[in-house]
Amino acid sequence: MQFGAGALLAALVGPGAAAAGPGPNLDFVDPELRDAARMLLRTEGGRAWTDATLAGIRAHAPPPVAWRPDVPVEERRIPRGGTQSPLTLYVINARADARRPGILHTHGGGFILGSARGEVPYLQQIARDLDCVIVSVEYRLAPETTFAGSTDDNYRGLRWAHGNADLLGIDRSRLVVMGESAGGGHAALLALLARERGEIPLAAQVLVYPMLDDRTGSTRMPPPFMGAVGWNANGNRFGWRSFLGQRPGTRAVPAAAVPARHTDLAGLPPTFIGVGGIDLFVGEDVDYARRLIEAGIPTDLLVVPGAFHGFDRVATGTAVARRFNKAKYNFLRRAFGQAVEV
Repeated sequence: MQFGAGALLAALVGPGAAAAGPGPNLDFVDPELRDAARMLLRTEGGRAWTDATLAGIRAHAPPPVAWRPDVPVEERRIPRGGTQSPLTLYVINARADARRPGILHTHGGGFILGSARGEVPYLQQIARDLDCVIVSVEYRLAPETTFAGSTDDNYRGLRWAHGNADLLGIDRSRLVVMGESAGGGHAALLALLARERGEIPLAAQVLVYPMLDDRTGSTRMPPPFMGAVGWNANGNRFGWRSFLGQRPGTRAVPAAAVPARHTDLAGLPPTFIGVGGIDLFVGEDVDYARRLIEAGIPTDLLVVPGAFHGFDRVATGTAVARRFNKAKYNFLRRAFGQAVEV
């Protein structure tokens, strides 16, 4: 399964995003993003998120986007342990004769969709722009595996990147975890796990509209205009239930699976959190940033008014998306010890 950014986000539009009639009032959407919002709302006229429909949603994958010829990509397979099939990693822009910054990337898709392979062109652009190496993990999706399986996959990928830094041309002192949406949730879990195990120091974590709290849309309902475009509460409940292997929002949910349920955030690396002001995740992301700040973690929080989930990937040519990406890039440049762009 290979979802490009726009098609993946279209697949994530859930129930209530009706295509019939004049459509919803988009006054709460930034004017520059309204055409992209209409496109998302037209693409899926109502999505029923169930175990029975998931296979069909996955099968509706768009054609793969061609990889850039000027940024090298290597597909690597590493052992998972026991009789499990190997774990696939995509190594982007590696060069053994250099010592450059490195990113361990985890893709988005609500824990249930998406692929590392499908994100390669997006990551090639970042690797080229920032002159860095990126390792992206093809972690197992839910519900076929729960959080324990995918978190283990991602930590194996991080440990492999750190252990093979010399061969990849990565400076171990400039290794960052990064992800978008569910990938941002995975990146946050990786940073927590790396802190707890004490094996791999991280220079930063970059959490792009991260999926951090299973209670959003289950026991905590945001205002209706948050999540009206893109990923919504219905999809969020299904994604978390698949990831957890149990109903989200209850006291029985293990903190190990949910970044927002960790009570101690001290000792985490410097953090970037960027999210749209009408994203379903804006409340949980702002709260996580607040808690990081109160724990003494240098934290950049960017909330973009009128921006919905994944706006930067479906409206790339807009000024609002360019400003968002510039802020993300400049945070990475500072973490890498590079000059920022004015």
